[in-house]
Amino acid sequence: MDMLSHGRAIAKREWSAYFNSPVAYIFIVIFLVLAGFFTFSVSGFYEVGQADLRSFFFWHPWLYLILVPAVAMRLWAEERRQGTIELLFTTSVTPAQAIAGKMAAAWAFLGLALLLTFPIPLTAGWLGRPDWGVIVSGYVASFLLAGAYLAVGMFTSALTRNQVISFILAVVLGLFLILAGFQPVTDLLSQWAPGWLVDGVAAFSFMPHYEAMQRGVLDARDFVYFASVTGFMLFLTHLVLGNRTGR
Repeated sequence: MDMLSHGRAIAKREWSAYFNSPVAYIFIVIFLVLAGFFTFSVSGFYEVGQADLRSFFFWHPWLYLILVPAVAMRLWAEERRQGTIELLFTTSVTPAQAIAGKMAAAWAFLGLALLLTFPIPLTAGWLGRPDWGVIVSGYVASFLLAGAYLAVGMFTSALTRNQVISFILAVVLGLFLILAGFQPVTDLLSQWAPGWLVDGVAAFSFMPHYEAMQRGVLDARDFVYFASVTGFMLFLTHLVLGNRTGR
């Protein structure tokens, strides 16, 4: 119970920290504005004449690439910069509890921002008869994708006390996890690398798993992929924090 209570306490502290400053509200507004802009203006939602949200979910990996690292960069870098990370771990709180609490609060915050896009599917429902099962699957995929990006950002935030460096590292890692499966990248690799290496690099990509779920295909392998990426990044975060705190 102590482990759960410590994790909940940290999650509540982090959740409150988001809304005690204008940062949370600015992030949510920017996310909603960009999601609406790319869906309705850039993708020509009304011109396509189809009541589906493919154009909406298409942009999420690229929006998260920039916005999620902006949320994650302060999680550990700020604690290290202010010197509060040592104070945190001089109590009975373990790195695993702190990671779980921070991850839960930040992921819930991203989930809230995602839920606030509900006017977009309502618009699709008003204009036509969309497949609501596909829409729900798309939201599940987007939420899992946000969690994977967040875990990457937590890892880079634990590496440095500089939030800008954390942000840049998270963007670079996130970009690799997007582009690894793109055909131009695999074609380039196949010119000099053996096939098993090309397939291995492509297997790291977010996109095949995200796109499959976005189409309404909920395969256990895609859930396992996102859980594995998220868990591995949180494990690396734990190693970094454990080395720095001796715990």
